[in-house]
Amino acid sequence: MTRRRTLLFGAAAAVALTAVGVGTWWWAPWDEADPAGVRIDVDGDIRTHDPALVAGTEDHDWYVYSTGDVQKGFGSPQIRRSTDGETWEYVGTVWDKPDDVAWVYEEVSGLSNFWAPEVLEHDGTWYLYYSASTFGSNASVIGLMTSPTLDPDDPDYGWTDQGLVWRSTPGESTYNAIDPGVITDEDGTPWMAFGSFWGGIQLIELEWPSGKPIAGAEPVMIAHRTTATNAIEAPYLAYRDGWYYLFVSRDSCCQGTESTYSIAVGRAETITGPYLDSWGNDMRYDGGDELLSTRGSMIGPGGQSYSDGYLALHYYDGDDGGDFRLEIRRLGWTDDGWPVAWTAEELAD
Repeated sequence: MTRRRTLLFGAAAAVALTAVGVGTWWWAPWDEADPAGVRIDVDGDIRTHDPALVAGTEDHDWYVYSTGDVQKGFGSPQIRRSTDGETWEYVGTVWDKPDDVAWVYEEVSGLSNFWAPEVLEHDGTWYLYYSASTFGSNASVIGLMTSPTLDPDDPDYGWTDQGLVWRSTPGESTYNAIDPGVITDEDGTPWMAFGSFWGGIQLIELEWPSGKPIAGAEPVMIAHRTTATNAIEAPYLAYRDGWYYLFVSRDSCCQGTESTYSIAVGRAETITGPYLDSWGNDMRYDGGDELLSTRGSMIGPGGQSYSDGYLALHYYDGDDGGDFRLEIRRLGWTDDGWPVAWTAEELAD
């Protein structure tokens, strides 16, 4: 099935009315040969919001870092670990006392917890980016910590504060400096996408080994809804087969069963864009193919990250009063290089 047919028919039950004999008709379901996502059956402690996934390898377990809870570690990002990507355990917070990031409290008034972390490795060092803000304000900062390992049981484990990465200031900044998503491009240059509502999704060039912006760096806008609210956030960048993919969350988060969050995607041949959807619509002008949205008891999926073929996200569970849950899906890919997150069963439904 081509990408066009997937978009037109897939999510709404791709079916074909076929004649079998005279006067007899039957419905042919989604073709099993077409690409589809695979839902990982996660269990254990999966109460996560804005999960940053690190898929497991021979060298390390699976990890998810997520938005903090003020009742645990003073709102520090939370850490969960799994040996197989399915059964998850809570293993603590990145830090456990406010003094570890005292400078952030001076930057952001009224701060209670830390949002939407990002975790990646470069040259033997793990980099953890995190957001500090309050709802409805763009008085926000993105901070950075580093550690030689993700394993809390390793004697070398420990996160070191590296301070400020970027800030936004009311009355000065047209964007909101939260929700970092970092990628190293094919030339070895790191870039950080960030943003929430306000002026849309921004992209800024970083440098290694500091993991911070290059001298004189200025963010450029790469995605925008072109609406009054500009409800777009949580950017995440991935590279596959010559394309850079930009995943974003759109519409309203954090309202339980009333949430309208969904995930959209576009791609570009260069890291700076333009990012287009499969119809050629520019994500700077409200483009983007819908990847996942509310379906059944999975309400408002979003806050996504990508690691080694897997998409992690949270959703609000309609069967559990709208509490939030971790979801992990292995993406399928069309022949022309577009990701598919719906499972075969969902596409055939």
